[in-house]
Amino acid sequence: MKTLATLALVSLVAGSLAPATLHAASGGDDPKPAKKEKKDDGKKSKGSKKKKKDGTSPAESPAAQDAGAKDAVIVPPAKTNNGDWCTWLQEDPGLLYDNKDNPWIQSFEINGRFHYQAAYVEGTDVNGVDFNDHYDEYRRLRFGTTTEFLRFFTAEVNVNLVDDSRFRQGPFNELEWGYDTFDEASIEFDIEKAFGGGPFDDIKLKAGRMKLKITEEAHMSSNEIYTIERSGISDKLTGAEGRPTGVTLEFQKGDWDLVVGAFSAEDDADFIGGWNDGQFYYASLQWKPDDDFKILLDYTQNDSKGNFDDALGYGWAAALSAVYEKKEWGVLGELVYGDNGGGISAPIPRRQGDFHGFVVMPWYWIIEDKLQAVVQYQYASSTETQGLQIPARYIRGDHDNLAVDVDNGRGSEHHMIYAGLNYHLCRDRVKIMGGVSYDDLSTRRSDMDALTYQIGFRTAF
Repeated sequence: MKTLATLALVSLVAGSLAPATLHAASGGDDPKPAKKEKKDDGKKSKGSKKKKKDGTSPAESPAAQDAGAKDAVIVPPAKTNNGDWCTWLQEDPGLLYDNKDNPWIQSFEINGRFHYQAAYVEGTDVNGVDFNDHYDEYRRLRFGTTTEFLRFFTAEVNVNLVDDSRFRQGPFNELEWGYDTFDEASIEFDIEKAFGGGPFDDIKLKAGRMKLKITEEAHMSSNEIYTIERSGISDKLTGAEGRPTGVTLEFQKGDWDLVVGAFSAEDDADFIGGWNDGQFYYASLQWKPDDDFKILLDYTQNDSKGNFDDALGYGWAAALSAVYEKKEWGVLGELVYGDNGGGISAPIPRRQGDFHGFVVMPWYWIIEDKLQAVVQYQYASSTETQGLQIPARYIRGDHDNLAVDVDNGRGSEHHMIYAGLNYHLCRDRVKIMGGVSYDDLSTRRSDMDALTYQIGFRTAF
């Protein structure tokens, strides 16, 4: 397995350094010569080789040139990246086939990502015991395909190729390379393209294993997020599974985008889940009047059977997000309110109750598209003593000192502040991230706090 992992990693890195001509060979986004209005049947016209007395053909004569000047087709020169690997990497190098005239398969594209990170944590547990530990983690290795077929359908399949659980508590947590689980596996049907959208600009139906997107942080790809990890409140809302099986219907009209859906509550499927454990419902409404501003409202409602097999893990929640971004700077704000009851925590009263929180995250480009500074503050609170739980990484991880007790990261109030720098070798394709975060959690026993220093490397195509 280690040999397979090494080959996969080498191939991924090598892909980011491949020559720029690969994408041009596949068609990519390079402009193509304009087609003539009349079809060419391969036959030559009768006068095609007939010469004038001056030795020129009719098409070469000055009169013909003047007459055809208005009808001449100007073919722009093919785009070139002059060997710029970043430009090549940002122009869909994984697009291996693109032919809209093919009635069976219109395009086929591959994609992948590799994320690695390391952390050092120092803090004080619920009993006043100091601790310090270091971790490293192969956070993500994914490979996927996107296929457009039969004119109106798009299939997306992504698989996780690493399972690194060394940071977790327990005797059997280790690093394993190779197939782990499906990240996403879905088919989308473009209803508007097939039948027309009626009053809507676009309508799409999608089914399969999908990412649950609640809060703007969750809507952003892990390749694009500005912090090494998403906030704790965002992590909570994406559920215990994060990739449930479901069906969604998307409507677009002008500046508005609405998605509604139903998902299976099954939380232990590696591929497509069943519907024997109940379901939950989802809605997302976005308003984006221009490129600078966006408002997003997400909502989930649990209708599971109330047992421990529950992909959502809480009763219901609503998240309101707003993003304002100019050229050099931007700010993200999120408000969250929900109820723990009805999910996986329901059988334990101290883990029920309402919860609420907010996130504020400003950022600034010190060097355009290269060096970015970001700060994030999160506050979350619950009416019960264990109504919140901080994310699973590092603070709740395996500690060298077995006496360390963080009460499994559960509490009633959580403050977190993060400050970091992101250096982009290639914007959102290859970057190095560094940051430090401070967590303060009020547990049923006492307060627990920790400082986490992190560094990460991320690349994708």
